[in-house]
Amino acid sequence: MSIKQWPQAERPREKLLAHGAASLTDAELLAVFLGNGLIGVDALALSRELLTEFGSLKQFFSASAQKFCQRRGLGIARYVKTQAVLELCRRSLYEDLKRDVVFSEPALVKNYLQYSIGMEKREVFMLLYLDSQHRLIKAEPLFYGTIDASPVYPRIVVQSALAHNAAAVILAHNHPSGVAEPSRADRAITERLTQAMALVDIKLLDHFVVGDAEVISFAERGWL
Repeated sequence: MSIKQWPQAERPREKLLAHGAASLTDAELLAVFLGNGLIGVDALALSRELLTEFGSLKQFFSASAQKFCQRRGLGIARYVKTQAVLELCRRSLYEDLKRDVVFSEPALVKNYLQYSIGMEKREVFMLLYLDSQHRLIKAEPLFYGTIDASPVYPRIVVQSALAHNAAAVILAHNHPSGVAEPSRADRAITERLTQAMALVDIKLLDHFVVGDAEVISFAERGWL
C-alpha cells in the first residue's frame, strides 16, 4: 500500500501540515525530504531502512558522496539535495548570528556550529571574530586536522584575530568521535590562547567543543 492510500492523519506530509515538523519522527521527516520511495517500497519504509543502514540522520546527511550514491534509491541527485539543505541551514543560522549579539546567545552559536563543523569527519578548529559590542564580524575555519586532532598555533590565531580587527573571539572545534567532552589538550590550548590574546588586548570569550549530541561551552563550565 502506498502512502497516498494511508489514513490522512498518518501521512507524513499531512501530519506536518496539521501539527508542525516537530511532531514527525526522524523517519517521517526523511520520507518528506525524499518525496518518494522505490518500486514496492514506500518513502517511509525506505527512510527507516536508510536510518538503520546509516545509523542516524546525521550520518545520513554527512555521508560521503561515494557511500551515499552506492545505496540503491539514493544517487547523485539526492546527494546534491542533501548538501544544498545543509548549506541552506548553515547560511540561515549564520544570518541569525550576524543579527544578534553573539555572546549573549550561546544557543545560536551552538546551533550554527553543529551545522558548520559538526558534520565534519576530521577535526576543524574555527574562530568567530567579534567586534567591541560582541557582534559577529566573521566565522572562519582556521585549522584542519586528522580524525583525532587539529594542530593549533597561537601565533596564527593572534595574527588572524588582529587582521580581522577583532575585539574578542570565540573558539570552536569538533570531535569527530562524537563525544563532546573536552580533553586535557583542549583545556591546555585554551589556556595558552587566552594568555596569547591577552597580550594584544583581545578577549577570549568562550571555547565550544562540538560532538554528535551536544556542544559543550567552556564559559558555561566556568573554565573561562
